[in-house]
Amino acid sequence: MPEASFQIEYLPATIDSEQHLVLLHGWSGSRELWRPLLAPLRGLANLVLVDWLPPPDVPPETGLAATVEGLLGRLPARFGLLGWSLGGQLAAALAARAPSRVDCLVTVCSNPCFLARADWPGLSPEDLAAMEASLPRHPVQTLRRFDALQGRGAPRAWLRYLQQCRRELPLPALQAGLSWLGDLDLREALATLPMPQRHLLGEVDALVPPDLAPALERLLAGRREAVVAALPAVGHLLPLQASEALLAAIAPLLEPSAAGIPQGPEPVSKQAIANSFSRAAPHYDSVAQVQREVGDALLSRLPETAKTVDTVVDLGCGTGYFRPALQHHYPGAAYLGLDIAAGMLAWARQQDGEGQARWVVGDAEALPLATASVDLIFSSLALQWCYHPRRLLAELARVLKPGSCALFSTLGPSTLHELRGAWAAVDDGQHVNRFLPLSALQEAAASLPGVTLHAEVETRVVHHAAVADLLRELKTLGAHNMNSGRAGGLTTRRQLAAMLRAYERFREPRGLPATWEVIHARLELQS
Repeated sequence: MPEASFQIEYLPATIDSEQHLVLLHGWSGSRELWRPLLAPLRGLANLVLVDWLPPPDVPPETGLAATVEGLLGRLPARFGLLGWSLGGQLAAALAARAPSRVDCLVTVCSNPCFLARADWPGLSPEDLAAMEASLPRHPVQTLRRFDALQGRGAPRAWLRYLQQCRRELPLPALQAGLSWLGDLDLREALATLPMPQRHLLGEVDALVPPDLAPALERLLAGRREAVVAALPAVGHLLPLQASEALLAAIAPLLEPSAAGIPQGPEPVSKQAIANSFSRAAPHYDSVAQVQREVGDALLSRLPETAKTVDTVVDLGCGTGYFRPALQHHYPGAAYLGLDIAAGMLAWARQQDGEGQARWVVGDAEALPLATASVDLIFSSLALQWCYHPRRLLAELARVLKPGSCALFSTLGPSTLHELRGAWAAVDDGQHVNRFLPLSALQEAAASLPGVTLHAEVETRVVHHAAVADLLRELKTLGAHNMNSGRAGGLTTRRQLAAMLRAYERFREPRGLPATWEVIHARLELQS
């Protein structure tokens, strides 16, 4: 079977959601069309943006089948579909091929049978034939005339934006797309789909005739959950012209559901994390033995690659301790240290002096970095403070270039289990920070298209002469108890003494053990 071409970008929702919405552009377009809508759409679902090209030099039905099969293999287990123009036909074909995986179908300015037939309104065969004849001889002028039709009735600013969104596309793929428009007829499939459908049209669309709305209503008359709406004074650029109406149509179809840990307050406040580590910056390196050892182990796992590494991000860089090693390993790369704690970055910047490193304040779950802009992410013992694994891994994947990877170490739930057990003998309060298990990361990675996670768990045990030494170290590191659910007020001397006695039952000949469950992971993004 011939192969279609895809580039997929995954954007996590800004709420905890297990819903996925796949966005499909039209002929000669790109996923950039959807950028102005992404902020509100991410408030509804996780987004899968697809750049797609049909395989050239094959019949439309064969090309459609190849595109559908190729795309289904790259999408989440369940998803909703939003398709514009020719992307609406592709969305309908996906829904027909895998109805059990599709939660809803929304098409925008899309005709299931684009070319007019005796019993169906559409573009005249003469107009399409003229485009097909003009495209190979005058591709630039043909696309400009097509843009003028798409932009009719829309502000010129939106037409300019549409033109900025266009990719460099091979002529055979453009020709294949036009042949799809001329030959595909998805009316029968549309009429039998079981999922909720919304079909939005513009009344002044120059490519989709106004009498399509009543024709679609007749076609879908037997489908109770199918709605057709034609918007007045709106043309083919409906996603840009009438974004509020589009969002209003989509929102009821995407019911948010819980995922990750947990609904309600964060287990640890991001601001509390930032403040604590900022205060710890001047003395952090003096007690960070475990952190250095884990980071050195992670450095030993750095990939040896023949591909050029232009940008390395040290995520959760802290004081910048690993900057020299990363710059030595990748001497030609730009180093970017990113941390949620501004105080840590101020200290790192001071130590760096006049170096060429860049230091940026940012949250790992909402990185202030462009999509596909990073060749390698290195992160040692920072991501344990992130409690939304799908959001975290999707954000790492978003900023990585295709074929690149993120190498990170984090902490698992058995970390400091002796301290947790000692406190449990005193009361039922939350005295030790909670961390996610490896299984949560694995489940999150499995739900993300194009992402592979390799991980292993290592147990490190550090011995202390007294519990006070461990508590002092945690406080100096800024990693003391920051749980939102911790008890208010000061711990009494009696409670502390009881905890110290309880911890003594763990004593070994080398001293009091403190276990660190370290997860070493490598997240790879498909090329």
